[in-house]
Amino acid sequence: MSAGPGRKRLRSDLAWSSADRIVVRGHDLVDLVGNVSLGDFAFLELMGRLPSPPESVVFNAIAITLVEHGLTPSAIATRLTYLGAPESLQGAVAAGLLGLGDRFGGPIEEAARTLQEALASAPDDANLAALARQLVATARRSRRPLAGLGHPIHKAVDPRTPRLFQVAAENGFAGRQVELMKRLGEEATRAFGKPLPVNATGAIAAIAGELGMPWRVTRGLAVMARAIGLVAHVQEEREEPLAGEIWTRVEEEASEHLRSD
Repeated sequence: MSAGPGRKRLRSDLAWSSADRIVVRGHDLVDLVGNVSLGDFAFLELMGRLPSPPESVVFNAIAITLVEHGLTPSAIATRLTYLGAPESLQGAVAAGLLGLGDRFGGPIEEAARTLQEALASAPDDANLAALARQLVATARRSRRPLAGLGHPIHKAVDPRTPRLFQVAAENGFAGRQVELMKRLGEEATRAFGKPLPVNATGAIAAIAGELGMPWRVTRGLAVMARAIGLVAHVQEEREEPLAGEIWTRVEEEASEHLRSD
């Protein structure tokens, strides 16, 4: 069927199906089932090819890191939504995913953008320590925090970060983006006079860049992985409910000063 004069022809390279086949990025889905991991399949979808063994290890490490972090705002949103709409598991998970913004999960995107744009405009032999000082100085002048640094719980060190960098290095993905991210943590700590270690989102931003992922899709890594964790929160909410207690306590405590004896 013709697209018609003046109209863009519709096109997608992701997948197609017939009565007896489903083909994803050129691979028969039946051949992939039982032979590739969920992380490898996600890599295929994003990158258009299956990962090499080192890429598989690194990408799966990223995905695992992002699945769960306890009763975060996104998990609480999922549980409360499920309390109000128990018929809609997908709605509860979606509610939690909507909270993956600039403070939770989303900083991956901003950190990746900072790294990729800074390195794209710098010469190959640029001094990364000097570049980090420049980026930190710009952030201080604009009074904007640098994404990927610091953590409200993991003050001195985010325990996930050293392991992520170790896995990346062991598999050949510890290049200029990883180095610049580390330099940013060191320089920000010095400039601001307080611990601002590279957090997991900063590490993932750098490693995703080393894998060749454009910054505009890196927030999607958190979305994909955290969806798994939020389904688990729905499951636990069914078995060990928390949302009702959260609602009751907030209602009682928030309005306590308004109630008469």
